[in-house]
Amino acid sequence: MAQRAGVGQPTVSKVENGRMVPSRDVLDRLSGALGLDAAVVSEMRAALTDVESAASVDAGDDLSGLSASADADVDLAVRGARLVRSFQCVVLPAMLQSAEYARHVFASVPGADAAEVGRAVAARVERQSVLYEPGRESVFVVTEGVLRTWPGSPALMLAQLDRLLAVESLTTVRLGVLPWDRPVPVMPRHGFTLCDRETVVVETFRDERAEKGPDVLASCEETFAQFEGAALFGGEARELLMRIMGDLRALPEDVTP
Repeated sequence: MAQRAGVGQPTVSKVENGRMVPSRDVLDRLSGALGLDAAVVSEMRAALTDVESAASVDAGDDLSGLSASADADVDLAVRGARLVRSFQCVVLPAMLQSAEYARHVFASVPGADAAEVGRAVAARVERQSVLYEPGRESVFVVTEGVLRTWPGSPALMLAQLDRLLAVESLTTVRLGVLPWDRPVPVMPRHGFTLCDRETVVVETFRDERAEKGPDVLASCEETFAQFEGAALFGGEARELLMRIMGDLRALPEDVTP
């Protein structure tokens, strides 16, 4: 079913078990794979519109709907991509965040509900399983400032950097760091993730959104190539990570925001 629809197997499972409201694109893909007639498809689209309208009213300014957003267009884009390229200049890429780091990211949303935060963290961590799948390639570039901007405690960030070292050792992953002592090729204004050459994912304070279109894709591909060319990879990146970890260990254990 997933193969016929061109979506991830977890997406089919979540829709089937009522754990996810599909996007319009996912709904159309599943309908086509099932061979549903036009009348049924039209009825389902109308039902989806009603659900989306209700969700937009109920969500307000809190975290409601965040997990659904991540599980729909963004989840489909990331899981379906054979090549993922992510640049971040403020927070770590979503695909590299530890559960505790992600919890602080989601909890910083104004009005965040603890239960919603927990579900959003679980969805983010579950999505990271694609890092270990053969046949995929993931390239991450972050500024050194991202690695030195930490929530919670030094211990939390030390654990997070340990995770980066482990992920960097995977044959499917390349991790690059733009050190502070080198000029940046372009002034970074926000981070983004390229999923193949089809979708750009931008993470905001409240959610993630997937964008398409030749202009935005071309711009982000050109920008990523410049950051990738200026970044340290391999041994140089690991050496920088270890140096930052040494600086964190030198901080008092009781440092708090």
